[in-house]
Amino acid sequence: MSSPVLLLLLLLHLLAPSLQKSRDFYTFKVVNIRGKLVSLEKYRGSVTLVVNVASQCGYTDGHYKALQKLQRDLGPYHFNVLGFPCNQFGHQEPNSEKEIDSFVKKNYNVSFPMFSKIAVTGTGANAAFKYLTESFGKEPDWNFWKFLVGPDGKVVNAWGPGVSVEEVKPHVMDMVRKLILKKKEEL
Repeated sequence: MSSPVLLLLLLLHLLAPSLQKSRDFYTFKVVNIRGKLVSLEKYRGSVTLVVNVASQCGYTDGHYKALQKLQRDLGPYHFNVLGFPCNQFGHQEPNSEKEIDSFVKKNYNVSFPMFSKIAVTGTGANAAFKYLTESFGKEPDWNFWKFLVGPDGKVVNAWGPGVSVEEVKPHVMDMVRKLILKKKEEL
């Protein structure tokens, strides 16, 4: 190969990473519970708690109540809970999206965004959840895993279902407080 070609290939190799958009949680697109494709980009700049949910789990009642309270107290301008139904653990989410949507609205008055039923682990896992688990280094092993995502789309922390939403709340509030202060400084 001639030296100009080698130089060009070397330059392309060095520039390639900077030409690619950096990957984070908000770069993914997912389908909402009503079947519409949604870019998670719309949540960039906010703190997000991503949760794999189920309707028939022992954790369902306590978690849905607490997640809705957290959404009501802190959202939707600086914070959102994002609920992703999953039937992988104990087959505790056998319902259709329409039935899930009806269940969460009727029983918990859920106002946070809900998405279509997905797999969160294994080869068929949703790409956004693959990103979450790869970033955190551990994948969900049951319903109601909670991933805390910063305004930049990076995973900050994660907790299993044995950790209550009330225990997670101080971490969320701290991030929201910092976000609000940063936005005020930018004005």
